[in-house]
Amino acid sequence: MIPIVHDFLVLGINHNTAPVLIREKVTFPGNQDGAVTRLVAQAEDILECIIVSTCNRAEIIVVTNDPDLSAENLIELVSKIHELDVESIRPYFYIKKGKEAVRHVFRVTSSLDSMVLGEPQIVGQVKEAFKRDAAANATGPLLNRLMHRAFFTAKRVRTETGVALAAVSIAYVAVELAKKILGELEQRQALLIGAGEMAELTARHLASNVKRPIKIINRTLENACVLAAEFDGSAESMEQLYDALADADVVISSTGSCDPIIRFREMKTVMHRRRHKPIFMIDIAIPRDIEPEVNDLDGVYLYNIDDLRAVVEENIGERRAEAEKADKIVDQEVGKFINWTKSLEWAPTIVALKERFEEIRANEISKMNGKFGSLDETEREAIDILTKAIINKIAHGPISFMKQSIKTTRRDQHVDFVQRVFGLDTFVSETESEEVKTSDYETDYRN
Repeated sequence: MIPIVHDFLVLGINHNTAPVLIREKVTFPGNQDGAVTRLVAQAEDILECIIVSTCNRAEIIVVTNDPDLSAENLIELVSKIHELDVESIRPYFYIKKGKEAVRHVFRVTSSLDSMVLGEPQIVGQVKEAFKRDAAANATGPLLNRLMHRAFFTAKRVRTETGVALAAVSIAYVAVELAKKILGELEQRQALLIGAGEMAELTARHLASNVKRPIKIINRTLENACVLAAEFDGSAESMEQLYDALADADVVISSTGSCDPIIRFREMKTVMHRRRHKPIFMIDIAIPRDIEPEVNDLDGVYLYNIDDLRAVVEENIGERRAEAEKADKIVDQEVGKFINWTKSLEWAPTIVALKERFEEIRANEISKMNGKFGSLDETEREAIDILTKAIINKIAHGPISFMKQSIKTTRRDQHVDFVQRVFGLDTFVSETESEEVKTSDYETDYRN
């Protein structure tokens, strides 16, 4: 029997395997239109593809005919896309295949693999990636199914465990780190660079800790004005960045820029204007917004997203125990999903069996047409319904026989037996050559 179920593969780096210096080189901030995803999807043996790129991870999720070959090809492709020496990044990648790939996707989407356990942003980021890549025609029935089950699993984790209770975000941790270093922030001048989702979260936490109006700078001034109005702050254009830095005590930067926006040379001038008055800077962007050399300047205390780990550990608390409950939910859902993928192995045989029975029924009805001359339309319909019911009853036995084999190691033998008994070799070969359509032969997936 020719198998039709292809393997899932995840190739990625994250905060556990690579420092920010590496992650910012392998991220995909320029994939808003799905162009990079389409490029990856065209690679040899890649059938479906999604790219998830956040501040703490860059992952390529694919369906492939050959996971080992595809993993190597994807590493080479990533190195070419980012113009990096392949050997310089290879050690930082993790490769997950089959069931482990499915489990990884479910855990990531459920925020069990995040730097901040239970943080709520990741599910939205994965949904956006899926929406973008589906619109780019890079996904298909298998990844579509995988992602929908991942979102369902994430919902179960949120509602059935306490992982998300009092969960913190990177933005929250950044503000907590500022408080830890500087003490109370009430009279500090805060400068926020960026106006996206992470910046909005940061503004929310800053607003509850400072009394002076927050200054917000963004490349698009209109967006900065909207965010500033929400928190009674002030908005300024990117051209005023270095003037704003001269007055700031706390700077948190979170933009989507592909290049640094705060550079060493200009910041050196700023510090001279400040007479080297201390300034606390947190860069939570990937790629980084602030050149790391800025930290060498007297009076500058620069932290990046990897420096937030200590604060994160202090805020996990009892959510670790809840994470164990969440992992059990993930394991349940992974088991259900894997059973569904196994069912696709006998799907062509079911289709072929029904087609074979229908062919026999139609041929016999055709032979009897001469004897049905005296029957009216109602009587002909009754015979049609009766004969279809008979073949459905007959087909139920072998179909149930194959379905019951899902949890055994003898699936192939059971399917092969049904094919041989009913002479389905030709039918199955023709069916297997067609694209898998999950809606045609999904098994019951109720919860």
